[in-house]
Amino acid sequence: MTTEQAVPLDSGPSDDDFGTGKSLRYGLIALIFFATALNYVDRQVLALLKPMLESEFGWSDQQFAHLGSSFQISAAVALLGVGWFVDRFGVRFAYGVAVAVWSIAGMGHAIAMTVQQFVAARVTLAVAESVNTPAAIKAAATYLPLKERSLGIGLINTAPNIGAILTPLLIPPFALAFGWKAAFLVTGGLGLIWLGFWIVGTRKLKPVTTNVKSMNAVGSVRWSELLSDRRTWAVIGAKALTDLVWWFMLFWMPDFFARQFGMAQGTLGYPVALIYVLAAIGAISSGALFPILLSKGFSVNRARKVSMFLFALMILPAPLAIYAGNPWTAALLIGMALFAHQGFSTNIFGMTADIVPTARVASVIALGAIAGNLSGTAMIEFAGWSLSSGVGYWPMFAICAVAYLAALAWIHLLVPTLKPVAQ
Repeated sequence: MTTEQAVPLDSGPSDDDFGTGKSLRYGLIALIFFATALNYVDRQVLALLKPMLESEFGWSDQQFAHLGSSFQISAAVALLGVGWFVDRFGVRFAYGVAVAVWSIAGMGHAIAMTVQQFVAARVTLAVAESVNTPAAIKAAATYLPLKERSLGIGLINTAPNIGAILTPLLIPPFALAFGWKAAFLVTGGLGLIWLGFWIVGTRKLKPVTTNVKSMNAVGSVRWSELLSDRRTWAVIGAKALTDLVWWFMLFWMPDFFARQFGMAQGTLGYPVALIYVLAAIGAISSGALFPILLSKGFSVNRARKVSMFLFALMILPAPLAIYAGNPWTAALLIGMALFAHQGFSTNIFGMTADIVPTARVASVIALGAIAGNLSGTAMIEFAGWSLSSGVGYWPMFAICAVAYLAALAWIHLLVPTLKPVAQ
């Protein structure tokens, strides 16, 4: 497998000079969008089927937390090599292989006869799905020009929410009608269908970059260069502080509504879907906000940080969801928190694509994802202990409320002025 070769843009070429045109670039965004949505469908199925699986396997809250942690830790370990894998072999090959493996692993849940076999399928799924985010951001940095990149990343970052909206609406009633095994078979099989479109739809793509030397450096990234760069640590710290919120919400919210409001398997999906509708709006709006601020004369540094600050403020009321009188009020408060998360997260990804050399983007995103998976593991385990001990959900919600202001402070401390790498 050969790596992609760069096409210089210094002379101001047209879309045809890019070798793709807008239609193929937007087609790429659509393919990554659907793959990322499927990624989160496969992840969320477990949380939504918790009552059925508890009955089947006899899990406690702490054991359920351990299952979630095995996924997070496996993904974190895999991410140590994911950046190299994507940078070395290129987006087309790496992404296609990853989706094929995670689809087969998702279907493998249906044939698990013991908890150990179920965990094995879950670990394989985690390892393959860890490729998704580094590959998606690498694709945006490789194939999209700067003026389209932030909006493209925002659209891609909306995909997890679309998956998280559709999954709670469709999977619980589907599982009640056909069984939990059928749910895993269908969601996994969709990825194999996607693979055919990926092979055909990306054949004519060529990179667009202003830095030919950087793009041709694929495969030469060194750990010493990554870990000595303050920009790398800015991304790592920001992801560690904010991803724990996402993983906590994704894994525990179905249980929160079942426990807090006594909702049954067939109905708890509706407030969960509302949460991710708001999260999707957050991802889309954040992609649009950055170029708007740039057009108003904001610098890249100011536009990114103002966007992050606004989203950080919006998550502060999240703990009030515990005291809500009904599930819909709670869903609105939690949904606003994930609206804020997606807005902040899109800006982290955009910041990375802006300030990190293209050849390092996937590796830096992978390191950030490792940090996020590990902090998410800690949060999931903490929630399992808190619930088993009778403390409840309030400590986790309190952590969520302040995480984003802390992340922005960390970014500003390490990189006081964000400068595009081309500068």
